[in-house]
Amino acid sequence: MNLLDESYPVHAGGTMNSQAVAEVAGCLPIIIPSDPRLVSVDDLLGLCDGFLLTGGRPNVHPSEYGASETPAHGAFDRCRDAITLPLVRACVERGQPIIGICRGFQEVNVAMGGTLHPEIRDLPGRMNHRMPPDGSLEEKFALRHPVRFTPGGVFHRLMGAQEVMTNSLHGQGIDWPGPRIVVDGWAPDGTPEAIYVQGAPGFTLSVQWHPEWNAAGDPVSRPLFAAFGAAAASWAAGVRPALARLG
Repeated sequence: MNLLDESYPVHAGGTMNSQAVAEVAGCLPIIIPSDPRLVSVDDLLGLCDGFLLTGGRPNVHPSEYGASETPAHGAFDRCRDAITLPLVRACVERGQPIIGICRGFQEVNVAMGGTLHPEIRDLPGRMNHRMPPDGSLEEKFALRHPVRFTPGGVFHRLMGAQEVMTNSLHGQGIDWPGPRIVVDGWAPDGTPEAIYVQGAPGFTLSVQWHPEWNAAGDPVSRPLFAAFGAAAASWAAGVRPALARLG
């Protein structure tokens, strides 16, 4: 059977995500079928020590944050919504480590009561954050803009720098942060790029860019995945480190 045939449904994950989890975080990567008919949040919480919420083309359905569906919202994955949103809330409550990337970053905000804008580049004064339509993979994931962190904040301490360079491959973005979402890093146009959940007992750092690209060699990606791996190892050992200990 030709598994490249688009008519054959698959559960898949990016190789870069698995490599970052294995080689930098030092964890065993497992691809989870994001379908509530096949897995439950309770089962996943017992199976895994931490969760990487990856990027993906489908967007969180706007009904999850009280908005109506429009063509600008693009494609959806309602099965993934049904797993990841309650999973985020459960992990935040338990202190179980999560790290969100791109769509995963947006999922964390929505799960915690925030909203999204379907097309950041349509907002006054905003740049086009979407992936370049042409070019090699290296060109699409190339560093495109700086992200500036809160002085002395969690990301500043973790990265050892108040400003870093990142790639940019997203169309949607945070409109309103959830009540407990702390925006800790911004692009030059004011777009939120780094967040965590205030008062969470565990690791909840999430980013709008794609740190899985060149994670082992990138000075911004490596500390992020290393910190996530350390949090997952602590969870496995029964230790519940506070977010404030990072950096």
